[in-house]
Amino acid sequence: MAFPVQAHQQVGNGLLLGVLMEPGTYAVDPEPFGPPWLRWDEVSAVEAEAHGVYAPVFALSCGPRGAVVVAPGDVRGTVLIPGPADGNCCGLDGQDGPNLACERCRRPVATRVDDCSLWQAVWLNPDAVHRIDDASPHLVVSWETLRAERPGIPPVEPNGWWNPLWEAGAAVALARLLAVSAGARVTVPDGLVADTFRRTLDALLPAGPAARTLALAGPGLPAVTVDIGLVPQHPQSGEDWAPSGSVDVVPLPWDVWAYLAFHHDRRPVPGAGAMPDDARRDDPLPLLPREPFRPDWYLFLSALARLPEVRQPWLREIYDRVSSRPYSPPF
Repeated sequence: MAFPVQAHQQVGNGLLLGVLMEPGTYAVDPEPFGPPWLRWDEVSAVEAEAHGVYAPVFALSCGPRGAVVVAPGDVRGTVLIPGPADGNCCGLDGQDGPNLACERCRRPVATRVDDCSLWQAVWLNPDAVHRIDDASPHLVVSWETLRAERPGIPPVEPNGWWNPLWEAGAAVALARLLAVSAGARVTVPDGLVADTFRRTLDALLPAGPAARTLALAGPGLPAVTVDIGLVPQHPQSGEDWAPSGSVDVVPLPWDVWAYLAFHHDRRPVPGAGAMPDDARRDDPLPLLPREPFRPDWYLFLSALARLPEVRQPWLREIYDRVSSRPYSPPF
């Protein structure tokens, strides 16, 4: 599968996230994973850019690239290593490196993470394991099949909090949106797209007339003429939908994009008379959030730090502003 945007997400202390990967699937982390770590003041700008980082971060991972992440229930033949098996609060956080060993040879092979505030996963060390291809074909489903069989994930959970996948996907997309905006105001269409992006873009970009337009683009939608297209990323291949024309592409995870594109929330509006009892067919009623949407500030900064455009003074100012006050509105 494509590497999940929410893989390194951290939510509030005590909140339990689910399993990161679907059973029987895996993804490969293109970034270094795990210890050893270097603080920002221990690396030069040249070394940081060699890691693909262009703005200050707390620490850089110098672990191996290519860690393979799977669901904990898909792992066989491993045992916990007592020393690094300590956690942070409610489980294992993986900060001390591999905590799973091969049960036969006792060589460290993976890191299990299941602490609260983190997605549950097992990260296989690429220096200790390798993939064995089988003869079965690897079929990538078409965009049309995705639309029919994978309608998307609602943004609001039953408890009224925003879905963490939405907070993660919007945060990474927001970093790219700012980069392609070139510092100009962006016009955002009304509806759920506005609920997700308008408040944050208006808070971060300078006031003034809108200079760039934004709209959803992708399979099953009519062609639009805009400057920036919010397009889906294929959940298997990681491919971004390619619209026709000269459009700056900003990808979203398929499950977020599909809901934005094809779900039409019928909200109550004032009417001329009373509604008959048998006319209320929305049962249960659409879920409403407890508070305005807030993208994940940690993933936003992480994504923005890895865009070369952040070296531009106007975008670096936004990065520094959010870094200094990460919990302030609109985050």
